Amino acid sequence: MKQLLAIFTGMVLISGCSNNSGFVPQDSPNPWTDDYKEVWDDVSKWGTYNVHDPCTRKFGDTYYTYCTDVVWFPPKSEIDTTKAPKLGKMGVCQIRKSKDLVHWDFVGWAFDSIPEEAWNYVFPISGKNTANNIWAPYVLEHNGIFRMYYCLSTFGKKVSYIGLAESDNPSGPWQPKGCVVKTCDTTAMNAIDPTIVDDPETGKQWMIYGSFFGGLYVVELDKSTGLTKTPGDLGKMIAHRANYQNDNLEAPEVIYNPVNKKYYLFVSYGPLVTTYNVRVCISDKPDGPYIDMFGNDASKEVNTLPILTAPYRFENHAGWAGLAHCTVFDDGNGNYFMASQGRLQPDCMRLNFHIRRLFFRKDGWPVVSPERYAGEENIELSENQIYGEYEIISIQDRSISEQHDDGQSKDGLKEDEVNKTIKLILNKDNVQAFANNSFNLKFGDEIINDVKVFIGHDWENQKTTILFTCIDNHGFSLWGKKIK
Repeated sequence: MKQLLAIFTGMVLISGCSNNSGFVPQDSPNPWTDDYKEVWDDVSKWGTYNVHDPCTRKFGDTYYTYCTDVVWFPPKSEIDTTKAPKLGKMGVCQIRKSKDLVHWDFVGWAFDSIPEEAWNYVFPISGKNTANNIWAPYVLEHNGIFRMYYCLSTFGKKVSYIGLAESDNPSGPWQPKGCVVKTCDTTAMNAIDPTIVDDPETGKQWMIYGSFFGGLYVVELDKSTGLTKTPGDLGKMIAHRANYQNDNLEAPEVIYNPVNKKYYLFVSYGPLVTTYNVRVCISDKPDGPYIDMFGNDASKEVNTLPILTAPYRFENHAGWAGLAHCTVFDDGNGNYFMASQGRLQPDCMRLNFHIRRLFFRKDGWPVVSPERYAGEENIELSENQIYGEYEIISIQDRSISEQHDDGQSKDGLKEDEVNKTIKLILNKDNVQAFANNSFNLKFGDEIINDVKVFIGHDWENQKTTILFTCIDNHGFSLWGKKIK
């Protein structure tokens, strides 16, 4: 780590002439503002706001996002009591929809209240510690029926319940269909954060779930019912982490890539309001073992790499924290995306929806865009077009000094916990083997292979620009944004 930081810091200035021929950044207004203090009281304007623990899927020609029901309210002293709020009747588990992944309509809530079957299990055990909202829903389609896996949990404990609800419409209404798994203080695992994946070779279906408490687990489902194949089965552990008694691991998302026939386990490390970050491991089978880029088995007491996202700050913006608990999906045409919450700084309770392009390197490892998606199309670039000055960020996990017993942080993000930019000149001296919007980057004494370069949106400066993303040889993402 120290060696990498020395290399990174030492590259603030790189000599060489830039060549700016070809693509020229164009002014492009942001689709929405990041600060939503002015619209917090109007549900109809919540499109990309108050999004936490999203699950995004495309049904037909429409994308739907389901998420934990978390809502930011300004301090009472800042609320205009003369203005009538437009919140209407609030339920639990938010639903949104979009045609383009940029403009989102708030549909409403999946449930008027927490399903009774879940409440009747969790509340008698946990009492006043029971969450008053649904956490981390996951939705899929099965034979024309939409299945929602939802969670009711207890703050800081393992008293939790994953239930199943069904609907004949992705917008609902939803009818509870029973318990998938439930846990308590005597179980090793915690029944939250479900994700589902099918095995196209065997026809089997698997649910991966879990959190800080005991790691992540996989259990086989009965596809005909959506419940566990064996009633009461809690599955086997597939992911742990070093110092797991104190450090947070949660929010699994598993996808299958039919091109390379690999399964990808995306997980979140760290406290959700501060240094939350996404990592990924790969397996040949849906139930593991999942291996990181250095050959480590995720079920062992190790911290896996690579890191795909973490708190960051480009110039001309306050920055983002809590950039994890992701959903990963495709558009049906081979284009992949990752979406997550992003917590606007310095008030880390304001949640924005972050959707980013996701690319697969030639060796199968995924990388994600430095910037949020704003509808840009795929464009073939020439080598000369990418030359110029860039802001770059090394995406690393910053340690925090204080945590709660449940792995969460006690304070907001501190200055040394955010990944910040330095400048880098791309030119013919450090761009190698350019072809098909990919190149090898000479970076200090290293060669970083298969750097993905593409047109994207500069949210901080409201322009279209050229972006690049890669994973360095230490397992950290390196993000670049062309500024000149």
